[in-house]
Amino acid sequence: MTLITNALSGAQAAQVALNTTSQNIANVMTAGYTRQGVLLRSVQPSRSGVAAAGDGVASPSLFRFSDSYKNLQLWQSNTQLGQHSVAQPYLTQMEQVMGNDDASIATGLDNFFASLNAASVEPTSTPLRDGVIGAAQALAQRFNSLRQTLSSQQAAVSQQRQDLVTQVNSQAADIAGLNKRIAAAQADGVNASGLIDQRDQKIDSLSSLVGLQVVTQPDGSANVSLAGGQPLVVGQLNSALTLTTQPDGSQVMALKFASESFGVNTTQMGGELGGLADFESQQLKPMVQSLQDMAKGLADGVNSVLSAGYTMSGAAGKPMFSFDPTSSTAMLSVDPTLQAADLGLSGSATEPGNSDQLQALIALKQQPVAISSLGNVLLGDVYTQLVGRVGMASQSNQTAMDTAQTVRDQADANWKATSGVNEDEEAINLMQYQQMYQANMKVVAVANDLFDSLLQML
Repeated sequence: MTLITNALSGAQAAQVALNTTSQNIANVMTAGYTRQGVLLRSVQPSRSGVAAAGDGVASPSLFRFSDSYKNLQLWQSNTQLGQHSVAQPYLTQMEQVMGNDDASIATGLDNFFASLNAASVEPTSTPLRDGVIGAAQALAQRFNSLRQTLSSQQAAVSQQRQDLVTQVNSQAADIAGLNKRIAAAQADGVNASGLIDQRDQKIDSLSSLVGLQVVTQPDGSANVSLAGGQPLVVGQLNSALTLTTQPDGSQVMALKFASESFGVNTTQMGGELGGLADFESQQLKPMVQSLQDMAKGLADGVNSVLSAGYTMSGAAGKPMFSFDPTSSTAMLSVDPTLQAADLGLSGSATEPGNSDQLQALIALKQQPVAISSLGNVLLGDVYTQLVGRVGMASQSNQTAMDTAQTVRDQADANWKATSGVNEDEEAINLMQYQQMYQANMKVVAVANDLFDSLLQML
């Protein structure tokens, strides 16, 4: 009977192994599937004596080919990729808009000073003075167009941040729900590999949104927290990110877990949320401020010179520009009532053809203005330097994104080397377990023949 019992246990173990292999092969194209294997253990003999070989084989459980370190590498690489990829479209748009000659402030500034140079030939010419006003209006429109583009980016960043917060909360709730199902399955002795795969995929998706720390618990659940340690998921409970818009337009993020509330530094979150915060704080807001500084420096300089000059009639000159830092559509504008004769281009009330103030206007291009992100820079060089900074930031981010993509691809390949299904390996396993099953059934047949022979002898 021991012979038959051993063989039947071997056949049953082979059948379990064949079922597991078939599951692996069926999921060869399933994204995120972790292949499984059979844990075989020899059964110690129930009878005493040196001739007792054993009571066959047991397959107490299946196991997953999973490496927590490789999972962590996969999630961390996704965080880095998300952080750089979310900012690149904004940087590319900013670079293209600012570098476009048709909308370039540098071109508008050149045209404005060219009109001043043209007027210096005949300072009393009404058409030439009208040309100065027209060039000023075109320059103001370029400032306003770029300011409106940056405002649109600010609105898009705010909306995208809100959408990402919603996604984080949804993913965290799904992970908490899967934790509950996994813990219940393991407590009931049910294989939870498929549920764990689903949870790992949810964590992977979440890792592209924010940087994570993941700790697996003895009951199979996973605790997930932000990179700063704030809890997102603890067992079967999940927290919720909240986003509050302040009166100054800034957005403050907090995390609520049970009755506790934690402040979140968005620039240290990593992932897409961290990437948005970095772009906003390091590129977008400084660019808006620099554009305002440039517009204010231009307006103050031109208005100061014109107000100190005299018009064709000998009256004091009128200011040309109005500057409103709170407006995203009319940050810089030209007084619509300004006439050619109102320009204070003369340095003398009695000499309409005097061009002292006109020459002072022309010299403004080589005068320094204070730019928050650059320091004191010549007015004619400010925009060129701003475009250069955006170009370098875009190129640097693109390089970092390409590197992050390479790291992500390598981490994915490394994960698949351990956890992915290899068709050739599974084909070999299929043949081996088939032979194992057939051999054990052959043992059963031999045992039956021996039993029949013994009955005939008796």
